[in-house]
Amino acid sequence: MRRRLELRLIGLLTLLALCQGCVPMVPPDALSLQPEALALRRLQTRRFETGDEKEILRASLGVLQDLGFEIDESETKLGVLVGSKDRDATDPVQITGRIVIGVFGGGDVPIDRNQKIRASLVTRVTSAHESVVRVTFQRTVWDDTGNISRLESLENPELYQEFFSKLSKSLFLEAFGI
Repeated sequence: MRRRLELRLIGLLTLLALCQGCVPMVPPDALSLQPEALALRRLQTRRFETGDEKEILRASLGVLQDLGFEIDESETKLGVLVGSKDRDATDPVQITGRIVIGVFGGGDVPIDRNQKIRASLVTRVTSAHESVVRVTFQRTVWDDTGNISRLESLENPELYQEFFSKLSKSLFLEAFGI
């Protein structure tokens, strides 16, 4: 009886030792931001010299609408706006490739058909005279069979520069009642 108990205990300890080897170790830098992520965050974020979050949200709403976005969600108490716009995603290179493959009997190749571009904006008041605005743009692309062919974050610096330039102008005009 004692021998059986010892064998069970040894078996349990062996099993625990084997399971310990299966536990993945978290890399030490897993939670640190990479330099690329910090650069992207700087691209997506601007500080403005106003503590009036409602004014920033109003101006941001106008800029998003000027850029063709429809506002899908807004939560002014949290400083959040989400908008989207549908656009054509047809690429002439894909169409040419489809024709070439079809001529040589390669079958039907799906091509991108439409896309939804989504903008997410968050504001945060840091002091009575300063606020931070962060905006991100993503897109989802569907092919002609209705499947998602791409889901990506848009990291084009000109896109963010255009948004923040228009937002700065809008805030300036609102501040002076123009």
